[in-house]
Amino acid sequence: MTPTANRLCGVVGGVARAGPSPLFGAQLFAARPEQVQVARRFVGGLLAGTPVADDAMLCVSEFAGNCVSHSVSGYPGGVFTVRVEMYDGDYVWLEVADQGGLWRSSAPDGRMHGLEIVRRLASESGVAGSLFSGWEAWARLDWPGRD
Repeated sequence: MTPTANRLCGVVGGVARAGPSPLFGAQLFAARPEQVQVARRFVGGLLAGTPVADDAMLCVSEFAGNCVSHSVSGYPGGVFTVRVEMYDGDYVWLEVADQGGLWRSSAPDGRMHGLEIVRRLASESGVAGSLFSGWEAWARLDWPGRD
């Protein structure tokens, strides 16, 4: 289990998080371009009415797009998994996992892409895993005004 995976289900660094149970959702998607929009809708449905819903949908769209375009998940029969955990009034934790491989980079074009967009929106973000076990891109989106 990756360090970020320990954060799911209220566990942070192997220690149970105090407080109310989170809203949790996870879904497996076929790694095809049209499924990126379906993943966005999945996250939007879970987080509807929250102040971080739009940013979360954009982050998941970028992560899922990377799975489809830059990992072996994008090969025929590939999949990616979206996991969402929401602590109402505190933060949302997002993870998108692919099937690994060398990420195929796009040629620089002067525009901000994928992980850079996520870094600008999230309070924390990163990528864990390996080309053999798969990659997990993750982001934490703090609630606005959270102390």
